[in-house]
Amino acid sequence: MLTNKNVVVFGGTGSLGKLLVKRLLSGECGMPKKLLIVSRDEAKQHFMRLEFQQLAVATDEVFYHNYQRVLQFHIGDIRDYSSVRTAIRDADVVFNAAALKQVPACEYFPYEAVLTNIVGAENICRAIRENALTVRTVIGVSTDKACKPVNVMGMTKAIQERIYGRANLDCADTRFACVRYGNVLASRGSVIPLFHEQIACGGPVTITTETMTRFLLPLDHAVDTIFACLKGAKPGEIYVPKCPAANIRDLAEVMVGDSEIEIKVVGIRPGEKEHESLVSDEESHRTTERDGYYVVQPILPELQSGDLIAADISGVEYDSRKDLMTKKQIRELLEKNDLLRPHAIAVRMKETAKR
Repeated sequence: MLTNKNVVVFGGTGSLGKLLVKRLLSGECGMPKKLLIVSRDEAKQHFMRLEFQQLAVATDEVFYHNYQRVLQFHIGDIRDYSSVRTAIRDADVVFNAAALKQVPACEYFPYEAVLTNIVGAENICRAIRENALTVRTVIGVSTDKACKPVNVMGMTKAIQERIYGRANLDCADTRFACVRYGNVLASRGSVIPLFHEQIACGGPVTITTETMTRFLLPLDHAVDTIFACLKGAKPGEIYVPKCPAANIRDLAEVMVGDSEIEIKVVGIRPGEKEHESLVSDEESHRTTERDGYYVVQPILPELQSGDLIAADISGVEYDSRKDLMTKKQIRELLEKNDLLRPHAIAVRMKETAKR
């Protein structure tokens, strides 16, 4: 599928992006001819370059052969059209994991979220459209906050989904599709690294409300969803994984364990929901199931496929309040992903400090 293809990953230095790159390099979707990482943070690129070349330290020679390797690094900004056009000029497949994703930050700097999450997506579509680029597939990474959005982050991601959907009408030779999922376990800025740090510092562990719930998705399952979308999505579709949800208080109690660390309720942050949805009531009539995933058909009738008629699951309720995990199940999930052992806390704190 990706054998001898030129692949571009925007946001490839993030938690999701790095695992995506690692698995792309493993060849499970075929070995790319070139894998270009695009981001504007030279420090993150430097540390990622050292990590993937298995170097502890390096001098300038690590840059000299950048464009002779399969894994290449490119300083660029998805918010800048000319930068995007240059980065994808010979791409076959583009993954967009670049995002402004912190809910409070987006509330305080909404236009910055617009530039990254909306303008950035449009820049990819525009570059393909206006330059007749031979990009075959674009996969955008969305979020549960785009479903019935109440915050800036979700609103911008919801519009991003529509931008990619509409682009299929302009670029007949390019397939645009998205994935949408909830909190990725231990990704940068998520609740688990925060709890790790608070526990390591002796507490308190802060939660927003007693009843707040969230979907929890292992990082590998997030990449699985991207690959499933790459393999099976039709133009304009959104792939949604089936993932468990948990009460955040229960999550905190499992992580605190038998220690005497206080759990403190601090209230909902600006723009935050108490519960999340991955498929809305309005979307349910155009949602189907395929290969173990929910698939939301595009809103534009020109793009809707016959699958909808054959496998309608109208009325599906995909809300984080449904079928909550028990504390035992939460513990098993965290243990399976190496997020409860004492050394994991130290490792996550070290990674956070380095980033």
